[in-house]
Amino acid sequence: MMYKFEKMTQEQAEEIAHNWHYDGDYAFYDMEADEEDLEEFLDCKARGNYMFAVMIEDELIGFFSVSQAAANVYDIGLGMRPDLTGNGRGTEFLHACMDFVQSRFTVDKITLSVATFNQRAIKVYRKVGFKDMDTFMQDTNGSTYEFLWMLYECV
Repeated sequence: MMYKFEKMTQEQAEEIAHNWHYDGDYAFYDMEADEEDLEEFLDCKARGNYMFAVMIEDELIGFFSVSQAAANVYDIGLGMRPDLTGNGRGTEFLHACMDFVQSRFTVDKITLSVATFNQRAIKVYRKVGFKDMDTFMQDTNGSTYEFLWMLYECV
């Protein structure tokens, strides 16, 4: 599939924030689940030039963020439209996101953080070559959750 990355518009941010709702435990990833995250996601200045809508043709299928963490190290965040999750598309989607970063920047390492309960995503990240580095606690969604910090070396 041909994934296209474009700077996220306000309309796309509002679509994701208000209409994308995940089932069960994955509702944790609903943008409306954390007021602070929602506010930042809907603020075009806060999204800046690091938040992208991921498209296939004219269809919004995901979002992707990238920010520089250190020299040649980039931190990513990503999400797929709820109806597309759990269907074996994660590896292809992640590869497209990683290819996008590597095509735009000089990259030695890519990092990401994921809630430890999200074994579905962790399995995809490990399959692609991300390694578990550390766990940490993060205040979000009205409580404190454990996250796994993962690293991919581009050598």
